[in-house]
Amino acid sequence: MRIVIAGGHGQIARQLGRLVSEAGHQPVGMIRSTEQAPDLEEAGIEPVMIDLEDTDVAAMTEVVRGADAVVFAAGGGADGNVERKETVDKGAAIMLADAAEAAGVRRYVMVSAMGTDQADPESDEVFQVYLRAKQDADDDVRSRDLDWTVVKPGMLTDDVPTGRVSLGDLERGSVTRGDVAHVLAEVLESPNTIGKTFDVLGGDTHVAEAVRDL
Repeated sequence: MRIVIAGGHGQIARQLGRLVSEAGHQPVGMIRSTEQAPDLEEAGIEPVMIDLEDTDVAAMTEVVRGADAVVFAAGGGADGNVERKETVDKGAAIMLADAAEAAGVRRYVMVSAMGTDQADPESDEVFQVYLRAKQDADDDVRSRDLDWTVVKPGMLTDDVPTGRVSLGDLERGSVTRGDVAHVLAEVLESPNTIGKTFDVLGGDTHVAEAVRDL
């Protein structure tokens, strides 16, 4: 499979790219700086220059054309910039869906977040704005005639991946970025995940088994 990953230089994206590359697939990472390219190449990911906040659907369509799947793993950053929650977490995710439709790419995997459905609609607090942006993007993708999956990790950590997770409708908790990447890699290989939304936390079940049992 040729798999195009938006937010290609992110920690989850690079770990996902390495996993699918090792499995014999062709990952492509969207990046906005040439300085990020060597990190992707080292992980077996083909870098493609495109700034998610300074592009249009036509340009993004050309990037995803010929792909078998797209993965939205970008984020507006943790710097408190409210505007980037709208332009990246929401706007870029929706643009990727537009591009996938235009290019005839049916498979769309969204990296979302736990708690989006509980966001405070009145709050101006940055995290609440983020949750609302993610929820809007999720809803948009789920409304389309795409083979979508929405993956909602809990609090992300940089701990050593365990290879074991809990998937489903879960309470709050944490999960390693590496384990999220492993879940995404399995999702891309698993047609049973199409049309499903689920939370991801650290757990006791091997990733492949947990995805198979969704």
